[in-house]
Amino acid sequence: MQLLFEQLANGIALGSLYAIFGLGFGLVFATLGILNAAHGTYATWGAIAALWSVEQFGFTFPMAMLFGVVCGGALALVVDQVAFQPLRKRNSGMLGALITSIACWIILDSLAGMATGQQSLSFPRESYPLAIFDIGGVPVPAMQVITVIFMLVLSTGLYFLIRKTRFGAAMRAVGWNQTAAAIGGVDSKRIVFFTAALSGALSAAAGVLAGISTQNVSFTLGEGLLLKGFSAVVVGGYEDVRGTAIAGVLLGVLEVMTAQYLSSGLRDGITYALLLVFLLVRPRGLFGGVATSRA
Repeated sequence: MQLLFEQLANGIALGSLYAIFGLGFGLVFATLGILNAAHGTYATWGAIAALWSVEQFGFTFPMAMLFGVVCGGALALVVDQVAFQPLRKRNSGMLGALITSIACWIILDSLAGMATGQQSLSFPRESYPLAIFDIGGVPVPAMQVITVIFMLVLSTGLYFLIRKTRFGAAMRAVGWNQTAAAIGGVDSKRIVFFTAALSGALSAAAGVLAGISTQNVSFTLGEGLLLKGFSAVVVGGYEDVRGTAIAGVLLGVLEVMTAQYLSSGLRDGITYALLLVFLLVRPRGLFGGVATSRA
């Protein structure tokens, strides 16, 4: 029973990473209509930036986290304005944006490989919390607790931003139709700027937390988050951030339990089998149809 609860804690922490990443991925898809294959590289570069700040300036964990998040948000904003904004002006559609995002993914991934020397780097142990908490007799590392708290705070904050504020209403309007939103007085450019930066910042936050938790900062860090974050968005339903958060946690628990009690070789297979089932049976996800708008 002790092992079960320990693995459950591991699964919740892992799923929280998927959820945080999925929040950003789903946000940019719902608001800007971009299925961004380059989104995982924002997580990679966020982790690289945070590690660099620790090694070069001796930043503490909160400072390194903030630095990585800001860098990830800035990178996402630059990519959006350089690569995607011209496509929006020409109304090239989702396919053009997808192809462009793949090109950006390859470029940023190659640059990340150069920055890391194509090696797996790690954060110094003294740069992040190492405490172990006893929760109901189950030892839980501090970083797992922090990851879950981050997920709860970010998902709750994003939900209230989108659903309960005027700015969120403007985001939903842009998600439905940018032209109509602009006619209605919405500053679409400001919404696009904010959405792109926020989505990149969320991705970077997941990247920093993943890099510390796994002790693996490499140019491939964001690839796993991209696939699992996409799965969380599809299973949960991109129309509501609550669905993404819940689905991310469920996927993490499912993966860990499958690896522990069935076979580690089935770990990814179970996740993508579930993704396929939802695409076939309920393509709008768990919360599809519950929300009243796209964002």
